[in-house]
Amino acid sequence: MPFNGEKQCVGEEQPSDSDSSRFSESMASLSDYECSRQSFTSDSSSKSSSPASTSPPRVVTFDEVMAATRNLSNLTLAHEIAVNENFQLKQDALPENSLAGRVKHIVHQAFWDVLESELCAEPPEYEHAIKLFEEIREILLSFLTPGGNRLRNQICEVLDTDLIRQQAEHSAVDIQGLANYVISTMGKLCAPVRDDDIRELKATGNVVEVLRQIFHVLDLMKMDMVNFTIRSLRPHLQRQLVDYERTKFQEILEETPSALDQTTEWIKESVNEELLSLSETALSPGAENGSKPSLSPTLVLNNSYLKLLQWDYQKKELPETLMTDGARLQELTEKLNQLKVIACLSLITNNMVGAITEGLPELADRLKRISAVLLEGMSKETFNLKEVLNSIGVQTCVEVNKTLMERGLPTLNAEVQANLVGQFSSIEEEDNPVWSLIDKRIQLYMKSLLCLTSPQKCMPPMPGGLAVIQQELEVLGSQYANIVNLNKQVYGPFYANILRKLLFSEEAMGKADTSSSTK
Repeated sequence: MPFNGEKQCVGEEQPSDSDSSRFSESMASLSDYECSRQSFTSDSSSKSSSPASTSPPRVVTFDEVMAATRNLSNLTLAHEIAVNENFQLKQDALPENSLAGRVKHIVHQAFWDVLESELCAEPPEYEHAIKLFEEIREILLSFLTPGGNRLRNQICEVLDTDLIRQQAEHSAVDIQGLANYVISTMGKLCAPVRDDDIRELKATGNVVEVLRQIFHVLDLMKMDMVNFTIRSLRPHLQRQLVDYERTKFQEILEETPSALDQTTEWIKESVNEELLSLSETALSPGAENGSKPSLSPTLVLNNSYLKLLQWDYQKKELPETLMTDGARLQELTEKLNQLKVIACLSLITNNMVGAITEGLPELADRLKRISAVLLEGMSKETFNLKEVLNSIGVQTCVEVNKTLMERGLPTLNAEVQANLVGQFSSIEEEDNPVWSLIDKRIQLYMKSLLCLTSPQKCMPPMPGGLAVIQQELEVLGSQYANIVNLNKQVYGPFYANILRKLLFSEEAMGKADTSSSTK
């Protein structure tokens, strides 16, 4: 398959020239204040994406809610198939000791017990067995491609239920022979991963158990076929994903006008922060008097995306336009927090004992691995970060002293070790200067990534102090940029409408003027 073993990288598949141009067109009018203000206050933007509306809320019917739910399900599934190379469907497995699991087992066992008693009766009863072969025939036919006429005719001929019934009436039906034919046909149609299952079927002697296992393997083959179809469709879906997601979201927006409320608040928060920052800059010495703050929509949107790296995914709801990537963004944020801690620990170690351990890269790598292992699962609520940081500090002292002793050098004294462990433990404290420094540099790096047109081809320079996590940060940053760039392509027109109203309305400009005058 073309996607097996490939590195997941949406940005390399999605941003075709046409998609990039569509997003550029949708956001070009928002690049800065180069366009006239009249164009942004026109009625061309969608009413449903207005951040503030004085009209009464529209009553949404049950049918509209269900239609929006179906569109959201389709959008989410299409997005997951396109961006997740490892996406596949799996059979639902009921918990072994659950009530539903026990009921299912009992019912199935009763069915096969009845079938066995019928086949062992004198004379044998074949009706249930014939119905099973009829169902098996339909499943086998569903695996065939449109051009498989020869095998199709053969299956229909051998598993002709009318003929089998006639044979049963004269006690001439060969159930074991039919089962062997089914197994042989399954071997021709199954994926290589099912070869062992087919061999086990051939080795099974009891005809009832053979039929039972045939249905089990057929279920696995059906799931294999579904996942094969998903992999086959993925390249086509990736090419059409931007238009498809945008169309589906527009349908959701038409059914539920409030579908952009969280997104509007998310962007509005960045607008207010940028206005406050510009107002403070305007009051600083040397600033021109009377100048109004001006915001770049691209800067506002990028800053909104940066907030996602510090998002509280357990307590705070994501913007609607990012719901499909919520799990990926949460995973990236958790990994980034772990990298931040590792960078802080490395910086503290270098500052305190760097002169002693200089020129020992193997020690730095060993300390990094120890930190990464002990920090696994730090996003869990039960994780005690202070205790783990203390353990990392103690282990760091042990490793440093061990390396120094191997080279015949004096070990760290008790005061230096206590100071090192104490500084490690203080990382979790609020406003810790080392944490703040590393956090700002990582934010700067991520912000630089968002400003690049093609992060995969040219990565921005790595800020100082982050060399220890450079490789991991570049991979994580590339994944983050891919998510953001695809999101911009899909939802660019919706963001443009929101930004028009937030940045270029009289209310927004009045707020900026008031803020400037009161300070």
